Amino acid sequence: MRLESTLILDPKDWKAFRALSHAALDDAIDYLETVRERPVWQEVPADVRERLRSPMPLDPSPLEDVYAEFVRDVLPYPTGNIHPRFFGWVHGSGTPTGALADLLASTMNSNVGGRNHGAVYVERQVVDWFRELFGFPPEGSGVLTIGTSAANLIAVLVARTRALGPAVRENGLAGERLAGYASSATHGCVRRAFENAGIGSAALDVLPTDALGRVDPGDVQRAIERDRARGMRPFLIVGNAGTVDIGAIDPLEALADLAQREGLWFHVDGAFGAAAMLAPSLAPRLRGIERADSIAFDFHKWLHAPYDAGCVLVRDGELHRSTFASTPAYLTRMPRGLAGGAPWFTDFTLDLSRGFRALKVWFSIKELGARAIGEAIEENVRQARAFGEAVDADPRFELLAPVQLNIVCFRYRAPGMDDGELDRFNDELTIRLQDGGIAVISSTSVGNRRALRVNITNHRTRDDDLTILLEALARIAAEMLAER
Repeated sequence: MRLESTLILDPKDWKAFRALSHAALDDAIDYLETVRERPVWQEVPADVRERLRSPMPLDPSPLEDVYAEFVRDVLPYPTGNIHPRFFGWVHGSGTPTGALADLLASTMNSNVGGRNHGAVYVERQVVDWFRELFGFPPEGSGVLTIGTSAANLIAVLVARTRALGPAVRENGLAGERLAGYASSATHGCVRRAFENAGIGSAALDVLPTDALGRVDPGDVQRAIERDRARGMRPFLIVGNAGTVDIGAIDPLEALADLAQREGLWFHVDGAFGAAAMLAPSLAPRLRGIERADSIAFDFHKWLHAPYDAGCVLVRDGELHRSTFASTPAYLTRMPRGLAGGAPWFTDFTLDLSRGFRALKVWFSIKELGARAIGEAIEENVRQARAFGEAVDADPRFELLAPVQLNIVCFRYRAPGMDDGELDRFNDELTIRLQDGGIAVISSTSVGNRRALRVNITNHRTRDDDLTILLEALARIAAEMLAER
């Protein structure tokens, strides 16, 4: 009988591991503290990409060498969203506290699929905080996800159960022709949710938007009547709390009225905009969200948790549970002990094994307070409004959509170019700005015109960062015109 295993994967020298870990933590803190001094983004060089294609190592390497390789080949080439001049997509910028919490969560290595342990109670508390924020009842449910894409899929599946009953899990749609409704500004993950739920993307009626990017409830009403006349079964209306292109908010109150009147499920995709509920000056614009049957949103966007962490809330907790719950023998629940703690989170989501995502949210809200996070959201909206005014006042630029929340869409007006040339010019302008490492913005389309898209979901952004951005765009555009 062997008394001691030589295959334990813990460090053989805990003192050396401790020293390297302390150094790595210091490096990480320095990295965050000095983020403003580095380029926002830079291309990963060819030699680095080649090294990162090397085959799986079969033999061990000193941890010091592995860490040195990370510092050389990975750390200098981030997405850039922790930088104060990252305005490209709706990416949260994270917090040092969130990073520390992720380390602690990884140290615990909890499986939060269920059972009776501390991580489960932390996630329940986080869900309860946001259930109460959005005015959902105590019998409502919620679960953390990898992001709003997964949260939207869960909501579609629960809405499907409500329409067809729990037997849909075994029988499928059984010939039922379901129909759902969303605006053309709705994120593509909702269409994908229809596909993954077996309903089919053709069942999602994509409706036009008005000049502010919002769906018209009258159009939804007429689409419901038309589909019923064709023998279809309307079951779901999706409202947006902050569209991805221009930050529009659908008329949620009117959509809630319509859903209630027609007996449809009302889901709100609030990926980033739902967080505005924490901002007193913005929360009234979300009126009606408290009447939703389900809400999907991200902690890793405007709530600044490190990636990844999303959430879905469902008003009818029992319906939510009946959409996913199963109890095979190896997951038998007990009245006490580690197999206690019912209900388990796996009864409300797609995953059985789940990480401890809630800890970084819990830490950040405990440390900062919800009021400070709401104030940071209000500051980003003020900055977007001011930036939009600066763009509108500059004859070199053209504002392409009203600034409604935190997103500014505009373009450079190069003289003598038709719309096709202007589209290509502005796309190239976006790329050159990114390549220069000064700032990151993204491109989108507003109507039939390509737009420079500036999204501000960054607690590190200062007003002078936006001045630097506009000046850089004007300078790079002038250089491009000179090349012509």
